[in-house]
Formats: sequence, C-alpha cells, structure tokens
Amino acid sequence: MSTPVPPLGNLRGGVDLSPLLNRAQQPANAPQGGAPAGDAMPVPSLVLEGTDANFGQVLELSRTVPIVVDLWAEWCEPCKTLSPALERIVKEYAGRLLLVTIDVDANPQLGQAFHAESLPTVAAVLAGRPVSLFVGALPEEQVREVFDQLLGLAAQNGVTGTVAAQDQGAAPSAADETPVEEPLPPHHAEAYEAIERGDYDAAIAEYKTAIAQNPNDSLAVAGLAQVSLIARLRGKTLDGVRSAAAAAPADLEAQLDVADVDLSGGHVEDSFDRLLTLFPSLDQQGKDRVRARLLEYFEIVGADEPRVADARRRLANLLY
Repeated sequence: MSTPVPPLGNLRGGVDLSPLLNRAQQPANAPQGGAPAGDAMPVPSLVLEGTDANFGQVLELSRTVPIVVDLWAEWCEPCKTLSPALERIVKEYAGRLLLVTIDVDANPQLGQAFHAESLPTVAAVLAGRPVSLFVGALPEEQVREVFDQLLGLAAQNGVTGTVAAQDQGAAPSAADETPVEEPLPPHHAEAYEAIERGDYDAAIAEYKTAIAQNPNDSLAVAGLAQVSLIARLRGKTLDGVRSAAAAAPADLEAQLDVADVDLSGGHVEDSFDRLLTLFPSLDQQGKDRVRARLLEYFEIVGADEPRVADARRRLANLLY
C-alpha cells in the first residue's frame, strides 16, 4: 500500500550519502557529472543495477540527471509488478531520467541509507542528495505524476542534463536474440491490458472467466489474488488503515485491511500472523472470510515459500 505522495520539496535535510561515494572505487573511464547543456552523457543503459560498491558512480551521475532508485527484493511480490513498470516509464522520458535498481538483500547498506523499511521503496537522487518519492506500488499514471514533479525539482536545483544509452539503436546479433515468448491466453492478455490502464475490476473479471473455463489455471488464480489485493487498497492510505486497525482490534474489516497493507509492503509474516491470531475469536462467517483471504495470500506469496507452508500448518491446526 502506498502512502499519498507529498509535493516534492527542496533537498535540504536529506541523508548524506557521501560516505558511499568515498567508499566506491570508480574506474578511470567512469562517466562524470556536469555534462554541458545539450550534450547527452553516454551511459550503458537507462536502467542500471546499483550496489553498495558502485553507488558512488550513481551519485556522480545525479549531478547531471535525476536518478530514480527502485529498492526491491526477490521475496517482494509487489516489486515484481512495480519494477517492470518503472523501467517502461523511465524509458518514456528519453534520457531525462535514469533508473537504478537495488536489491536490498544483496546491498544492505543502501537499504539502510534509503530507510527502506517496507518494499517496494522508490526514491531519487539529485545532485548527490536523496529525495523520498513513495512506498508501495502506485498506478502508472501516478508514477508519471511523481516523475514530473521530480523533474521540476531537478530544474530548481540545476540538474537539467540528459543521458543516452549506448546500446540504443544497435542491431541485435544472433547471439543476443531471445526466444519468442508464446502469447498469453486471451483472458490473461485482457487482464494484463486492464491492469496496465488501471482498470482492476476488468482484470478481476477476466481472471474469473479464465478460472471458470479452467479451474486448474493456477496462473489465473494467482493473478486474481494479486489484482484483488491491489483493488482493495485503492483510495486507502497507510496511516488511515493502521490507525483504524489500532483503534478497533476486534473489527475484522479493519484487520483485513491492515493485513493487506502488510502483505503489499512485503511484511508477509506480520500479515499471516495478524489473521491467524484473530481467527479463533471469530464467528464462522468471520473465519470463512479470513480463511479465504489467507488462501489468496498464499497464492500471491507462492506455494513453495517456507512462510506459506508454516502458515498453512497453523491454519490447518485452527480448522481441525
């Protein structure tokens, strides 16, 4: 669940990332900031992988172009939707933005530096200073609004350069060619298109149709669970959901909402534990709702995940 995006302010009061710059070992041919106006600085790609070791180069590039920072982890399900969307959107800006992706499990220093307490966390770096953008998965339209604000802030701070990907326009060799993916089944394709335009109700309907036609369609079941979670969180704020849950610990609806928030932010165990702890105190209708919600969560997180296996055992003990 994302908190509302506040208007971007100035860069004063940000966390000092200069120690990362000092630790980084930059090669002699590393790109440097301060490209002349009108000249696009060459970079390997518009999407780069950031690490604890190379982040000094990112800080230098941020003196030329705003850097969008995507902090993610393999276990974070919302990251798997947001990260590809960020790549597409950044590329739409044609070199006015650069995206750096950071696996916080592999790069804990950067995760701490950006205060990535929940995932996904999206930040920016301008002129060597960090700027908070948002936490959680936002619809693409809202992401573009945030990036437009970021470019406005960059202009105020004199960061108005551009970058050009060195691999753009190069014809792929036979060795670079990847196998052509098989097309998605019709209802899956319609669901993906609906998600892209933010029409979650239509995506839900498409997945339900796919399941009705083939109850063994596990991808449709997982897709339905994921898009249902996103749809439930529309229009809700992180603070509002948590405040409501704290004020009414016996209110099932409030507890379901905060469990959704926890799962969307990557707090899988917290989400499971909240509902499983509440389960014994509920009437049969409430227990049915919690069981159904947990089964959705299991689809989102993945059946092979150890935390899912533990939660399944705990739920089975409560049921029988």
